[in-house]
Amino acid sequence: MVLPLKPIPPWKSEKGDQDLMDKIIPNCCPRCNSKNLYKYGKDRFGNQKYQCPICKHQFAPDSPKKVNPRKYPSCPVCGKSAFLHHDYDDYSNYRCSDKKCNHSFFQAKSTVKLPPSMSNIIGKYNFKRMRHSLHLVITALTLFYIGGTSFRKITTMLEILYNIKVSHVTISDWCKKFAPIFHSKMLTLMPLMNFDSDEWHADETVIKILGKKYYIWFIIDSETRFVLGFHLSPHRDSPQAFSLFDSVKQHGKPNAIVTDRYSAYKVPTKAIFGVPHIRVASFKDDISNNVIEAFNKQFKYWYKTRYGFNSFESANSMIMMFVFFFNFIRPHSSLSNLTPAQVAGLKYSKRQQNSLLLVS
Repeated sequence: MVLPLKPIPPWKSEKGDQDLMDKIIPNCCPRCNSKNLYKYGKDRFGNQKYQCPICKHQFAPDSPKKVNPRKYPSCPVCGKSAFLHHDYDDYSNYRCSDKKCNHSFFQAKSTVKLPPSMSNIIGKYNFKRMRHSLHLVITALTLFYIGGTSFRKITTMLEILYNIKVSHVTISDWCKKFAPIFHSKMLTLMPLMNFDSDEWHADETVIKILGKKYYIWFIIDSETRFVLGFHLSPHRDSPQAFSLFDSVKQHGKPNAIVTDRYSAYKVPTKAIFGVPHIRVASFKDDISNNVIEAFNKQFKYWYKTRYGFNSFESANSMIMMFVFFFNFIRPHSSLSNLTPAQVAGLKYSKRQQNSLLLVS
């Protein structure tokens, strides 16, 4: 039996009590605005239900509202719903359902957003239990990654300068096993810098590991010459560009992405950044890709001293070290003898420079 709701006596107390009663008993039916309501049991969440005797509408004011999630993402321009226009292996093409907007956008699938190789650096995370001093280790690393000196020549130089005998095999181990330390420092310092520039340049080049071809993908900020990230892979296709772009998108947003004519960059640029994609056809264009081509030249000059790599892990670690020294330690003549990190806004004192291992 449904009992009618007792009439509410007029409240003569303060406004806070009236607000409390409005929360307990609804004022009217949300459908016909009738104030004659009946209690009608409880819903599955235990909240009191009411029924209107006029329109027979049942409702529970305190019940949580149902939110139907959209199957497809919303349009980034007008915010309305979108529909699937084309579905591919690596990405999906959506189009706005509003004919006036009719915006088309891309979204990468989760299967292609794999972590880049630079996120998986193997080695030591501290300098504990070292036989030699930290100053000697940093000196050897600087000679190798900036001077392009071979391990045997570094051994000779350390013996002449410091009268310390160090095997060339030991120096080779230093150049690989301390990569996680410098990688963590790089990730700590990058949020302190600004990379919102006009263009980011991306390109790939070939290296050899145990005689087999591998492709190293780089992306560089045009204004600061800062290497934002890299990705080492045996493949040269669109998923590798997806991995590289997805790993650096949190560092900023450029006004455009500049690449060569290779088609693998086209969809990742639209899906990850959503900015114009400038594809350089020749060196006669107003905008060229010389920034990253110059970096590739310096990288290849250092790479020739290695005569290839012995394993994927060692190549990944040593490239990480090269990128760190290029960004934070090596001064650039085109940047008024400043490092890319300093041009990007990184400021530190002499004591902080030593603690961060930014010793030039």
